Amino acid sequence: MTTAIDTNIIVALWQEDETLGGLAEAALDDAFHRGPLAIAAPVFAELIAAPGRTENFVSSFLSENRIAIDWNLEEPIWRSAGRAFQAYAERRRREGDHGPRRFLADFLIGAHADVRGYRLLSLDERLYRAAFPKLKMDVI
Repeated sequence: MTTAIDTNIIVALWQEDETLGGLAEAALDDAFHRGPLAIAAPVFAELIAAPGRTENFVSSFLSENRIAIDWNLEEPIWRSAGRAFQAYAERRRREGDHGPRRFLADFLIGAHADVRGYRLLSLDERLYRAAFPKLKMDVI
């Protein structure tokens, strides 16, 4: 089974936190041994937007680690992401949530994995479980 990788997993590898980086590396290794690895296009965009990361660096990292980029997000993915984002915004208003706001990219990442039938490897179980309850996940 293909595992889709959330941005936060790859960023964890590049941080100075050795504990989190080690957990992310072990989780990626496990996922690699189960099948192909992929990221949705929004993950690529988020990765190259990070300070100190160039497009060439990110592309090389993905290539060296055999992580494919899924550039094509078809209509069902966009619709699913939009519905999930709408439900999130309604929950946030209803519950008076004043925590950090999520971006549409988070919901595109979740919808990509959900619609494609992939597992999602992420640090953010709470968001994805609420937005995509049937999504298969690996969480560190």
